[in-house]
Amino acid sequence: MEVERIGAIEKANALHERGFNCAQSVLASCSDYTGLDEEGALGVSCGFGGGMRCGEICGAVSGGVMALGLAYPFRQEGDIPAKERINALVEEYTEAFRIRFGHLRCQELAGDKSVCPRYIAYAAELAETMIQNNQEEERG
Repeated sequence: MEVERIGAIEKANALHERGFNCAQSVLASCSDYTGLDEEGALGVSCGFGGGMRCGEICGAVSGGVMALGLAYPFRQEGDIPAKERINALVEEYTEAFRIRFGHLRCQELAGDKSVCPRYIAYAAELAETMIQNNQEEERG
């Protein structure tokens, strides 16, 4: 019997409802692609909520960027293709978020915290989709 996988949107929203911040919710929702288990994802991203608690880059965006970095890392000195790849993915990711919502800064996005689930859902879905699309391109 096949077990149905919960998508990133549902997982991210469920984590946020349990009290985890935006970055934690998005990064942990992509754990199927990052090599981090949920506990590790929640730990490494715990300081990124609320725009690193100073209203800067939205935690949901930060969580997605971390997921992309883990899925497509640049960690070998001189690996220019890997560096260029993650740079292009992050530029595409942040631009898509900015086009959708007008800003990347938490302070400008979340005057009312009740809208955060929209940002979390979009950030998680966007990261998951970009990772899946790039995996498909690699395969074929």
